[in-house]
Amino acid sequence: MQDTLNASDEQRRKIESEIATLRVERERLNQALLDATARLRAAEESAAEVEQKLESLKDGENTLVQSLRSRRALVGEVLMVLQRMGRRPPPALLARPEDILEAIRTSMAIGAVLPQMRAETAALQADLTHLLTLRDDIRTQQARLAREKEELVSQRAALAPMIEARQEALREKQTARDTQAERIRALAAQATSIKDLIARMEGESEAARRAAQAARDADAAREAADAALSREQRAKARAAPFRDAARLAPAVAFENLKGRLPLPTTGPSLRRFGAPDGYGGTEKGLSIAAKENGVVISPNDGWIVYSGPYRSYGQLLIINAGAGYYIVLAGMSRINVNVGQFVLAGEPVASMGDGTAQTAATIAIGAKQPILYVEFRKDGTSIDPGPWWARSDMRKVGG
Repeated sequence: MQDTLNASDEQRRKIESEIATLRVERERLNQALLDATARLRAAEESAAEVEQKLESLKDGENTLVQSLRSRRALVGEVLMVLQRMGRRPPPALLARPEDILEAIRTSMAIGAVLPQMRAETAALQADLTHLLTLRDDIRTQQARLAREKEELVSQRAALAPMIEARQEALREKQTARDTQAERIRALAAQATSIKDLIARMEGESEAARRAAQAARDADAAREAADAALSREQRAKARAAPFRDAARLAPAVAFENLKGRLPLPTTGPSLRRFGAPDGYGGTEKGLSIAAKENGVVISPNDGWIVYSGPYRSYGQLLIINAGAGYYIVLAGMSRINVNVGQFVLAGEPVASMGDGTAQTAATIAIGAKQPILYVEFRKDGTSIDPGPWWARSDMRKVGG
């Protein structure tokens, strides 16, 4: 009997050790993926800033060129006067430049010869100097942009195998995955709205049903854990909701994350929740002018409820964030996660295309670049996502 107990204890310790090792490995891989994604987003933001500055410089150059063209007659007159002065220069032009007093007299003499053109000539000189400076800045920024684009290519190349490795580790047998994908397409074809799509997926898709149950179980477990914490302990936990890279459920309830969530992609916002939609109604989400082929991250922890094309939305992703909250992302060209999968805030879940694919958002806005549509839902109703975004991210999109 004692030998049996000892063997059982040894087996238990071995299992516990394996679980601890797996947790450490999962945390390491997750953190590497999150770090790589953060570097890619930083490269995208830097490239966007350079492009914006370059556009501003080119606008300034065009303005100056147009101004100089409009004063072509004045430029000709100045050159003609200077030619006359060259043929029969006034005595003041023979002054020694090293003599300060003589230099002053020279300036006064020029002013006497060309009093009516002095201000115009000075303005032309300033504009030409500014134009040369702008063109130098443009060349500098163009070189910087080329470097930023090289960095983007490098970061995307580094991230791609990490995403593939993650998905490979999560994949089930090919037959089961194909069967699930076919079932998802059938449910999507039957759904008449996002609300109906969520209901059908969680009611009829085994993977989505498991994800919904996992979200409910996580809500219950977190509520029980919170009840046992003091106010100080609860505040400390909410201060770092995304710290544990090995977590398998949200550490903090979605409603307690206002002002903490990262925007899913980089770019300026074009339409916000509640704005007129051009059809007599109001916008139900946020539309972001995404970067071409830009990465899309999950704004929050959650379980994938739907992943695939849907009507005029393009590629659609729905994330169950728990407690009746859902995050809808639409307009991507490629999705990197599967139904039922748990994703972390900041984890790459999709990528944008080049804007050639026409979705409901791009048609409504008339945009040529890819548009990411983001919608938050609570108990089947669209809600304003604005209060949830981190202030630093909102400043980047003009919030």
